[in-house]
Amino acid sequence: MSGLQETDRHSHNPLVRYFRILGPGLVTGAADDDPSGITTYSVAGASLGYGMLWMALATFPLMVAVQLICARIGLVTGRGLAAAIRSHYPRPFIYGACLLLLVANVFNIAADLSGMADVTHMLTGVPPLASVPVLGFLILLTTIYATYASFAQYLKWLTAVLFAYIVTAFLARPDWRQVALATFVPRLHWDPLYVTTMVAVLGTTISPYLFFWQASHEVEEEKARGRRTVAQRRGATAHELADARLDVATGMFFSNLVMFFIILATGATLHGSGRVEIESARQAAEALRPLAGDGAYLLFTVGLIGTGLLAVPVLAGSASFAIAEVFGWRSGLDLTPRRGRRFYLVFAGAVVAGMALNLAGTNPIRMLFLSAVLNGLLAPPLLLLVMLVGNNRAIMGEHANGPWLNLLGWLATALMFLAAVAFFVTLV
Repeated sequence: MSGLQETDRHSHNPLVRYFRILGPGLVTGAADDDPSGITTYSVAGASLGYGMLWMALATFPLMVAVQLICARIGLVTGRGLAAAIRSHYPRPFIYGACLLLLVANVFNIAADLSGMADVTHMLTGVPPLASVPVLGFLILLTTIYATYASFAQYLKWLTAVLFAYIVTAFLARPDWRQVALATFVPRLHWDPLYVTTMVAVLGTTISPYLFFWQASHEVEEEKARGRRTVAQRRGATAHELADARLDVATGMFFSNLVMFFIILATGATLHGSGRVEIESARQAAEALRPLAGDGAYLLFTVGLIGTGLLAVPVLAGSASFAIAEVFGWRSGLDLTPRRGRRFYLVFAGAVVAGMALNLAGTNPIRMLFLSAVLNGLLAPPLLLLVMLVGNNRAIMGEHANGPWLNLLGWLATALMFLAAVAFFVTLV
């Protein structure tokens, strides 16, 4: 979609126009289903069966509201989320938030690379110590040296790999009557396992790095249309906001749909056969093979590699944008390595640090846990600031949050505060 002129985006064919509109929202939603997220959903399905299916419905409107507010901030201000916060709210918090974001994303990148390497080993026999550097440097070179138009198209089309999980769920032959009951008439339990799993799913689904990426990706799209300065990008038309709403809603729907089918597939097979204790997506894939067949196994494993290739650039990129915006550095995926050296240095540093953690033999479950702790600390106050920016008429003007965005956005904020409290209570 990048680089399209405004007239090219509005075809008379509604289907063509729809696919041209899709971009930042679709990529952000798909990136939410990264290998670490797939692990969380697989564990939820294996341990609780269909018990968490209703969460896909519950989190969908909340995700749409939060990500749409972030998208609107990027479109209206012409700047990323960190820059918008820095200009109007206390700087010490955003400095600390960006540091936490970077560290959490490094752990997440390490866990994702570990999952990709494990699956590569399963499929090819290549040991993780060899595949981790190859995968890491492939992502680095593609991101840094490809044009933004090519990179954006790469991310956009890579989202198609997530359809593998939808097909996998059908191959698992679930009991659709039980699926419908668990989705629309959930049975809530307040035991530690259920509450912990619910908090993990919520924290995996509404993640801080997605807030920064959404706003910054919108700005990158504006730059690709020739709006190089903040003054040229500031403000948004009704058409642009409507396009963003459609894009974000599609991306979040896709994200939650994939989450639903991963829980469904693992619930129908692993939980149904008594395999309730797994710790990784690799274990889920291996357990699926005798239960759902080679096709489900292959789709599940290939999906893990594809989602990692999509998510790692988003994780590293969100941290790079946030830190560059806070310190006023040049930022942008359209920059050459020389012009954007500090921006790319943060990007490369995050990926290399993730690779180093893997090569040092750090336990991927431990890395996921540390990432969850940092995101649990960061998400609630950051969401509070997102809501304050979205409602600040000095920043957003006539495009400040409306009633529905406020209702759903504040509800998401309250739930993330409760999830953080529940997480640390169970931790203690």
